Amino acid sequence: MISFFSTIPSFSLGESLKTLWESTGFMTSLTPLWQNLIMMIIAGVLIYLAIAKEFEPNLLVAIGFGMFIINIPGAYQALYGIPMTFDGSQSVIDYCINHGIDYSALQIGDYLIVHGSKAITEGTEGLFFYLYKGVEWVIYPPLIFLGIGAMTDFGPLIANPKSLIMGAAAQLGIFITFLVAINIGFTGEEAAAIGIIGGADGPTAIYVTTKLAAHLLPAIAVAAYSYMALIKVIQPPIMKLLTTKKERSIVMEQLRPVSKLEKVIFPIAVTLIVGIILPSALPLLGMLMLGNLFKESGVVPRLTNTAKNELINIITILLGLLVGTKATADVFLNIQTLLILLIGVVAFSFGTAGGVLIGKLMCVITKGKVNPLIGAAGVSAVPMAARIAHNVGQEENPSNYLLMHAMGPNVAGVIGSAVAAGVLLSVFGVA
Repeated sequence: MISFFSTIPSFSLGESLKTLWESTGFMTSLTPLWQNLIMMIIAGVLIYLAIAKEFEPNLLVAIGFGMFIINIPGAYQALYGIPMTFDGSQSVIDYCINHGIDYSALQIGDYLIVHGSKAITEGTEGLFFYLYKGVEWVIYPPLIFLGIGAMTDFGPLIANPKSLIMGAAAQLGIFITFLVAINIGFTGEEAAAIGIIGGADGPTAIYVTTKLAAHLLPAIAVAAYSYMALIKVIQPPIMKLLTTKKERSIVMEQLRPVSKLEKVIFPIAVTLIVGIILPSALPLLGMLMLGNLFKESGVVPRLTNTAKNELINIITILLGLLVGTKATADVFLNIQTLLILLIGVVAFSFGTAGGVLIGKLMCVITKGKVNPLIGAAGVSAVPMAARIAHNVGQEENPSNYLLMHAMGPNVAGVIGSAVAAGVLLSVFGVA
């Protein structure tokens, strides 16, 4: 008679403990522990700024946690899976990105001819591998623009079309930074991706970077969202430096009422005009205007509420978390990343300065009817930039109310950043 226990496979406690130890992050991590610790500290700073200082918490909490969790030793393999490799030595995707090779059609088991025949060994794919496709295939940024459109009131811009000029001027930082980045050694595509930080628009930065320089995404995304969060610190000194007390005290006339018909026609007209001139801007701008049309039509409240609440919240969580998980020590801790963070400040500063200087010019042209501070709101950090312009104005004149006036350049900046993105993509032949 065969004993039941004889059917149980042999069990070795020593071998099991050895297998368990070899599967821990200490043994499977390819990154030195001290680098992981540095990245966890950086992640902690971002989470601290989000929670304690309330700097863009909806974004920085997710980004910071994503950066934290991915830098736990062994976490990358657990979250993304074990990547396909060339002879077990280098990630196929990293290799292809670094050498300008299109890897989109590669499958496990394929062969790639690079300096001879190199076998792609079999890998595994984790949950985040699939979720990240929304970033890699640039699905998430346009969906965020849909939600932004459903929350945006273009009334102040329609009531004061001159605001569009200030919104356009605030994109100056994008193109100045583009030139700076090229001159210090970045490629044209990399420079374009870095320059978009100056638009102060995280989804746009992710969209352009994914299209032009995907290997720079962690640094550019963290820079873009971090500087958006620090807008309260960065903008006021620049605004005060470029304006006088008298200019900051200017009280502007109340804006005219805007009809529903104007608000309904606006998103359709903007989409048509920009779409004909710059089709590459349509994925972002078109979704922005669709969301706004939902809102202004007044006949699809469920769609409007979904776009500005559930949809944008879900996508924001995924986008922030996944971008954070790409900030691994081997990618983030290098001179190139530090340069991007430094240039990002330049981009943001020039964007603010460009809007203020055009505001000063308009102040002169209108004989003192335009407060130059509202030009600083031309960066597309909505509505933070508009609130800062309002607050700085009230510091000089407590009776001054600039918020609605500043919202004109602010929402114009959202359009401007999408158009700037389309221009850069068109320049480099990317649809």
